Amino acid sequence: MNAPGFLDRWAEIEPIGRAASGGYRRFAWTREDAVLREWFEGEASALGLDVTVDRAGNQWAWWGDPDARPGIVTGSHLDSVPDGGAFDGPLGVLSALAAVEGLKFGGFQPSRPIGVVNFVDEEGARFGVACAGSRVITGAMSADRAAGLKDHQGTTLGEAMRAAGRNPEHLGRDEETLRRIGAFVELHVEQGKALATEEYDAAIGVGTAIWPHGRWRFDFAGQANHAGTTRLVDRDDPMLAYASTVLAARRIAGNHDAVATFGKLLVEPNGVNAIPSLVRAWLDARAPSEQDVQGLLAELTTAAQELGATVSEESWTGNTLFDANLAERMSEMLGDAPLLGTGAGHDAGILATAGVPSGMLFVRNPTGISHSPAEFAPEADCLAGVQALTTVVRGLAA
Repeated sequence: MNAPGFLDRWAEIEPIGRAASGGYRRFAWTREDAVLREWFEGEASALGLDVTVDRAGNQWAWWGDPDARPGIVTGSHLDSVPDGGAFDGPLGVLSALAAVEGLKFGGFQPSRPIGVVNFVDEEGARFGVACAGSRVITGAMSADRAAGLKDHQGTTLGEAMRAAGRNPEHLGRDEETLRRIGAFVELHVEQGKALATEEYDAAIGVGTAIWPHGRWRFDFAGQANHAGTTRLVDRDDPMLAYASTVLAARRIAGNHDAVATFGKLLVEPNGVNAIPSLVRAWLDARAPSEQDVQGLLAELTTAAQELGATVSEESWTGNTLFDANLAERMSEMLGDAPLLGTGAGHDAGILATAGVPSGMLFVRNPTGISHSPAEFAPEADCLAGVQALTTVVRGLAA
């Protein structure tokens, strides 16, 4: 299948935010983000779609009037983690544009509006909270907390929005936007390789659930001192407590059928020849059950506090079940496509928790690698994803 416009659009955005690593640095409310937002608006307008922006800055492109009747929405996000892969997020946005283009100019007449969304700050790479755009409009994160989130340079999200021409005073739960969504289907590259195994061996899968997951900040305080003249017995080195906590996280996670990752670290004063005065680290923890995540966190918090750490929660999402009827219907539309859960969080999960009928389609990732330049999906599978999404949107909007 030559999916309408998909490959051309892929080539257009491929250079934007490309890093020396081969991955991408497309962070919320940056120059790269502005370029991508402008590109999205241009592509949607070229398709004859009406583009609006909600209170959090998420972009919506509509075919039909969603105020007359709630619509079928698809899409994803265009931002990335540091040095992330090309497919995580953009695959869903570009597939959505291609699906709408194929339907719109192929003579399809929907009985309800169809929308394409580009969610802002899904990864949380700059301000620390994933799915910030969907959390704000659903009320899962308060406007005050969102506006006060800070990046590494101390810039708040509110300040970044204002610099990008948006008014942070508009942040907050967005009832008008939520009323317009009759159902949401997000297509995403699989962040694992279940579909590539012999058990499934399928280009496309249908999501059923998202594991409970959260992020916590661990602060380890010490005393800055000279690395060459301070005796070992005289040191108050917080890096030792941090290192012990990392090892404990790995051990405890294994006991709880969970995964735990310290993937972000800030050190003060951050000098090669200086003992740190502060080590600040962020934990990402996930498991199939909320009990396992909370059990891991309780044990790890106790261990870290015994070493002098303070622990604070930055985000938490409980077990998320997608609309079972929607999942079954999509699977049937796609010839009994396999059903599978995921450990990765998505905007679809935030909307589902808020009561919006939501579902996901996954495109096979033969390497299983994600959040890395090595993330990959074959062209044939990407085009199969466009076809699958087109089939689903047509079926739901008929």
